[in-house]
Amino acid sequence: MNNRYSRQQLFSPIGQIGQQAMKQKHVLIIGIGALGSASAEALVRAGVGKLTLIDRDYVEWSNLQRQQLYTEQDAQEKLPKVIAAKNRLQQINAEVAIHIAILDACTESLLPLLDDIDVMVDATDNFDVRFLMNDLAQQYRIPWVYGSCVSSYGATYTIVPGKTPCLRCLLKVMPQTGMTCDTVGIINPTVQIVAAYQVAEVLKLLVGDEKALRKSYLTFDVWQNQHYEINVDKIRQDDCPTCGHHPTYPSLAYENQTKLEVLCGRDAVQIRPPNPTHYNLEQLADQLRSYGDIHINPYLLSCQTEDYRIVIFQDGRVVIHGIQEIQQAKTIYYRLLG
Repeated sequence: MNNRYSRQQLFSPIGQIGQQAMKQKHVLIIGIGALGSASAEALVRAGVGKLTLIDRDYVEWSNLQRQQLYTEQDAQEKLPKVIAAKNRLQQINAEVAIHIAILDACTESLLPLLDDIDVMVDATDNFDVRFLMNDLAQQYRIPWVYGSCVSSYGATYTIVPGKTPCLRCLLKVMPQTGMTCDTVGIINPTVQIVAAYQVAEVLKLLVGDEKALRKSYLTFDVWQNQHYEINVDKIRQDDCPTCGHHPTYPSLAYENQTKLEVLCGRDAVQIRPPNPTHYNLEQLADQLRSYGDIHINPYLLSCQTEDYRIVIFQDGRVVIHGIQEIQQAKTIYYRLLG
């Protein structure tokens, strides 16, 4: 007899009924870096029925300190994170259906994935995507769990459309530190604590125990031994463009979505072409070989020059490492690929 979930079922708020309910549910995780790795592994071990993982990036050496699904071999091969994550997660629990997509989160890429999603998990590193998630969650009535971490500081908040203030309401009153992982770093315990809180909230949603959901915005500093919970029940705005009486969902508009951005903690700029572009990577490798050393796998092409590294994905996205100036990135992009 398979007793994989026996200890979890002994926990009375879940039990056998909750375990069966969880097996029928579908969770979407956006971003499979530090928070996404921890959340995905915990949910797969818990026995969620289906997991969809979205990420635009590949494994690098600097990820290994805190992104627990990945290995040195993944970094050497520059495997897309969702590929490496699925490989590992299937070894952990083959019963879970795992769907993956190598893509940049935008309205067009996310909409086809939302039909049967029960909960969304925020594991991103930028607020453009979070506001996009926030609008989609409200429009399609999907609960989601916000999470962020930097240095030794973390925060998390559970958003249930129609019942709680949304992220846009929240960030009107919450102070923003301005810290990023490329300026102050990140330690692994911060990641694990945020992910643990997020996963606990997801489990409550999956088994239908909404009364147990945390109603507060939670923050902590694990190094300074500080922990705060802020009551946010009364911050919901009637005129909020996302969750108010007359929503317009501003982040879903194409003109409000980032096309060029400096990537957090990466000393790199990503360029997303305005129109869908699909490269033949083998042909492109021949074209770029004179510029530097080429690494190619079925998912991406990397060209290391003397001054920078350019990485080209099959969906047309380009990441240029070694620079932080957007105009310089555009010049390189058009010179090599324009």
